Amino acid sequence: MDQRVQWLPPATPTPAAPEDVGLPPAEPRTGWRRLLGPLAVVGAILAKFKGVLLLLPKLKVLTTSGSMLVSVAAYSLIWGWTFAAGFVLLLLVHEMGHVIQLRREGIEASAPMFIPFLGAVVAAKSLGDDAAAEARVGLAGPVLGSLGAALLIPVWLATGNDFWAALAFTGFFLNLFNLLPVVPLDGGRAMAAMAPWMWFVGLAAMAALAIAFPNPIILLILLLAAFSTWQRWKARRAGCEASETYYRIRPAHRAAVAVVYIGLIALLVVGMDVTHVARTLADA
Repeated sequence: MDQRVQWLPPATPTPAAPEDVGLPPAEPRTGWRRLLGPLAVVGAILAKFKGVLLLLPKLKVLTTSGSMLVSVAAYSLIWGWTFAAGFVLLLLVHEMGHVIQLRREGIEASAPMFIPFLGAVVAAKSLGDDAAAEARVGLAGPVLGSLGAALLIPVWLATGNDFWAALAFTGFFLNLFNLLPVVPLDGGRAMAAMAPWMWFVGLAAMAALAIAFPNPIILLILLLAAFSTWQRWKARRAGCEASETYYRIRPAHRAAVAVVYIGLIALLVVGMDVTHVARTLADA
């Protein structure tokens, strides 16, 4: 079968950067350094889509630990090495959720591979036998990733250091963004089992984002999402037996996916509210 790849985009720089949640930057940022953050994010989201950098997981010279170190070094240019290391670990926890669930579904999956400014990737031959399995694989990343971010809250409370709040906030946002109901984000995977028509709602949200933050790369992402959605919808509407079987989900399974999906969104919003550290003029 064709190889499919699970991609994880890091969160946008606004919530992820420490200075935006109340932590002073380690040093003044030059104009070129300010540009790195947005470029890193849009590149990471772009990498989420099927077929982008598909051959990178096959490069045997790269290892999970080695690629993690390279990513930490790259993100350090933007956020400093301590925040970069925490950010990459949050990516790892999220990706391991996908890996664990893929293997539970009986699908061989590679270890996560990290690509500087492009996030992380897990290679697998499929996402499961049906849309319910695809949803389980998709949601496993945000579930484990959210737990990983939540574990930082006790550390923050025990130390009183807002660094941990910033990192937890970033983790919550990272996983919440992935729940947008558009393929091939994790939320789009969940919609395959819940309500595939929601893919078009996700596309509308992406279009609104492109209008609010006009950017040629965001527009390209929107076009790629539209293509992916159209391909899947066309295949589903073709009426072939294999497609009908794939999307034939028991009501109990569909309800379970909906509960996890909606519950995750609610908990992540609460988590972001709890860990948000307001920045004042004195912090500037």
